[in-house]
Amino acid sequence: MKFIIDNIWLFAVLLVSGGALLWPHLQTRGRKVTLLEATQRINQGKTVVLDVRSAEDFANGHIRGALNIPLQDLPKRVGELEKSRAKTIIVVCQSGVMSAKASAQLDKAGFKDVYSLTGGLTAWQGQGLPVAK
Repeated sequence: MKFIIDNIWLFAVLLVSGGALLWPHLQTRGRKVTLLEATQRINQGKTVVLDVRSAEDFANGHIRGALNIPLQDLPKRVGELEKSRAKTIIVVCQSGVMSAKASAQLDKAGFKDVYSLTGGLTAWQGQGLPVAK
């Protein structure tokens, strides 16, 4: 017990650094899909790709066949996805952070099969996968 009291700052730093390492894992919302899983699902044809980036970013390059609804507009435009309720929805953003938020919003709206693309469009392009303009 004396050791713990004598080294209380060391234990405090240990707890804070451990918490900082765990924070990203605790923050993840919704389900994720890897690039391989995403391409397999897209090729099966029962998938809708939803790009939540801005219209300008979408115009600069996006996954072929993707639907663009910016994240800030998603609550107002979720009705556009009603006909796709039975399909798998893969949400894409630039890095995977905004798509996780959008995925959580769609889960709350009652969509059952929603995934966020791990790494986003950056990872997609990094693997040399096709992008439409």
